[in-house]
Amino acid sequence: MKIKLQNVSEPNLFRDVFSYDRIPAVRFGSEAIPMRRPENIWITDTTFRDGQQSRPPYTVEQIKTLFTFMHRINGKHPIIRQSEFFLYSKTDRDAVEACLALGYEFPQVTSWIRANKADFELVKSFQLKETGILTSCSDYHIFLKLRKNRRQTLDGYKEIVAAALENGIAPRCHLEDITRADLFGFVIPMINELNELTAGTDKKIKFRLCDTMGYAVPFPNAELPRGVPALINAILENTDTTSEYLEWHGHNDFHKVEVNGVAAWLYGCSGVNGTFLGFGERTGNSPIEGLVFDWMSLNNVSEGVDTTAITDMAEYYRKELSVEIPGNYPFVGDDFNTTRAGIHADGLTKNEEIYNIFDTEKFLRRPCKVAVSNTSGLAGIAYWIHSHIPNGGHLRKDNPGIIAIKNWIDEEYKKGRTTTISDEELMDLVRQNIPELIR
Repeated sequence: MKIKLQNVSEPNLFRDVFSYDRIPAVRFGSEAIPMRRPENIWITDTTFRDGQQSRPPYTVEQIKTLFTFMHRINGKHPIIRQSEFFLYSKTDRDAVEACLALGYEFPQVTSWIRANKADFELVKSFQLKETGILTSCSDYHIFLKLRKNRRQTLDGYKEIVAAALENGIAPRCHLEDITRADLFGFVIPMINELNELTAGTDKKIKFRLCDTMGYAVPFPNAELPRGVPALINAILENTDTTSEYLEWHGHNDFHKVEVNGVAAWLYGCSGVNGTFLGFGERTGNSPIEGLVFDWMSLNNVSEGVDTTAITDMAEYYRKELSVEIPGNYPFVGDDFNTTRAGIHADGLTKNEEIYNIFDTEKFLRRPCKVAVSNTSGLAGIAYWIHSHIPNGGHLRKDNPGIIAIKNWIDEEYKKGRTTTISDEELMDLVRQNIPELIR
């Protein structure tokens, strides 16, 4: 027997978990949810929708370029399967046309609309195969924002979803704020009623589970509404929806966006939604570059994915979009594989596997580096020479020239210097103290 909608008169705001004057609580049950990883998992993109809500709008040419980077990353694997777009402005619409004209199978161009007829007309005009539809599902949104009750809200959603199905457009319902929603009182009955619209047909409805406020936690025994495993398990057990029609969309308010996305994969969502560099509303979404490496790790795939496109994408953001990427940002920050510690540099001179996460030169065209400072020691200087001067690989750290360079550096910091030694300075120091290396 399917769970029926509870059309309550007062909102369920889960005040035992979400008391506004306290940090949100995590409740744990005694039993852990078992993993149920789908056979196939993939990434979807919202760089041009959620990602544009946190930065200046992209131009059509910029969107086309970034869309091409996504296509490049896929290589031989359809990892990034879809990218969603706004349709409201002329720039949005021109960008959709430009990306469609590229003719890529992946990512597929999809749209995002509010649950109203005017927005739906935009989707019809582009003849897109799929659209996202905003279907907010927590009582925070239903009662406090929409000013409706649950039945009124669901009936409105059904009208738009039915229109999409009638026009041959696959609906993707974005269950906004699901981690503060009454799962058994509204969300599951909602999914069941929407699925009934496809009864007797081969059509299917997708559901994007939106952790709008970043409240989700990945722990297998965390209770509803915040536990990712519990949430996905409840949907799979109590609806006809299967994993390939479930997608996770997270936010990073509590520093858990990436691990929550991975948890969604492991506990039954085939799709995880993200953006380049994690750009998105407030704290942002799952960074696509992180999801790519997690996908490769979970599938034990190291070939056929063009991860060097991630490096090129980051350079494009820096040079063409004037985006400052933090130096310690994983995979693409200037210093993500740079060490300043002498003891680490000593390890690198012996075998770079000791202090590098993987072959970053192979996968990202980013060899590991040493930034030389007062903490780098002789080993750090030696490694810098090995990395930057072709015939310097044989030098030991006790070379008299290296000792002389270290002494100069120590004197600089005694005088009050606080910055690292630049590559240009180091090259001059080598020229002065080990001239035979500079030909």
